[in-house]
Amino acid sequence: MNFSNRVHNMDFSPIRKLVPLSKAAEDRGIKVYHLNIGQPDVKTPDTFFQGITNYNEKIVKYSDSQGIDTLIDSFIRSLSDSNIYFEKDEIMITHGGSEAIQFAIMATCDPGDEILSPEPFYSNYNSFAKVSGAKIVPFETKIEDNFHLPKKEEIIAKITDKTKCIMLSNPCNPTGTVYSYEEMRMLGEIAKEYNLFIISDEVYRQFIFDNVPYTSSIHLTDILDRVILVDSISKHYSACGARIGLVASKNKDLMHQILKLCQARLCVSTIEQYAAANLINTMGSYITDVKMAYKKRRDIMYSGLSSIPGVICSKPEGAFYILAKLPVDDSDAFAKWLLTDFSYNNETVMFAPASGFYATLGLGKSEARFSYCTSIEDIENSIVILKKALEEYNK
Repeated sequence: MNFSNRVHNMDFSPIRKLVPLSKAAEDRGIKVYHLNIGQPDVKTPDTFFQGITNYNEKIVKYSDSQGIDTLIDSFIRSLSDSNIYFEKDEIMITHGGSEAIQFAIMATCDPGDEILSPEPFYSNYNSFAKVSGAKIVPFETKIEDNFHLPKKEEIIAKITDKTKCIMLSNPCNPTGTVYSYEEMRMLGEIAKEYNLFIISDEVYRQFIFDNVPYTSSIHLTDILDRVILVDSISKHYSACGARIGLVASKNKDLMHQILKLCQARLCVSTIEQYAAANLINTMGSYITDVKMAYKKRRDIMYSGLSSIPGVICSKPEGAFYILAKLPVDDSDAFAKWLLTDFSYNNETVMFAPASGFYATLGLGKSEARFSYCTSIEDIENSIVILKKALEEYNK
């Protein structure tokens, strides 16, 4: 029997593809430090679980395809704290940020259309594009420039008559880069000049360090009709498994079209929506405390990685990842070796090889993404193990 070209053309997640090797190592009694995935170890706020407890309906009914009013209102209030303002009919609740991105692509791109994106980019962008029949066209950012955007001419050179939108995450996954006002202004100018949408994935906007100023795409008031915002509770509130996100735009005609996609999948989980709506009562000290915890972890991981001979990395300005260049020819092979052939004091490290965050063949071959949303002790132990592993691997 034959399978679709769509599924054949998809790649396995570079973040999750080594999980079988990790499980096999753990079955052998080896402790694996999981620096491969952005799963926060911070406790989910009690207000989320209180929201579930307070759900007292006798039937778990379908909710409105757009989302429940109390959750939309809570997002409007929390976004306003970042000077991002939406009306009710400009927001659709989605199954996490992933569905929001998928809907944004499906509403703007036909099969064969192209999406510009700075690489490295969140690996699932490729999957979302391919499922929709679209194609990611990358423009390179470099570790030597702290992964900030190239000149305008380099981006424009990638535009064709098939280009429909620019998609980026800000702060960036996997690099932690926070794009400046000038960079965002440049993208806005390109979007206007070439009639493009901007899909702006801002799920890490709460985690920006060192007083780095933040510019949301929504702050570019002259292009509001072409900005599509994606957000999620997953990272902000350590609630990845709840799968609650949103897609929003000031372009009401676009949102009217996205509502068709929302109706086609009926609704987002009713109980999780009520639980997530209660998270607005967590705002304030929770986010502040979590951000300070991540900043401390970032500093420890950056210092540790920088101290290893041959490792090159830039200090991330946001999110909770570091993309580092390792003194190896192939980070995929090194990552597998760590799980199959190496341990130090019966422990080893798992990271995400960076080649999966690039669309250009050959780029990222020696790079790796490390997540620091784990404990300080785990980060410190991982640095020791990684240093020993590189010494052994390169003998």
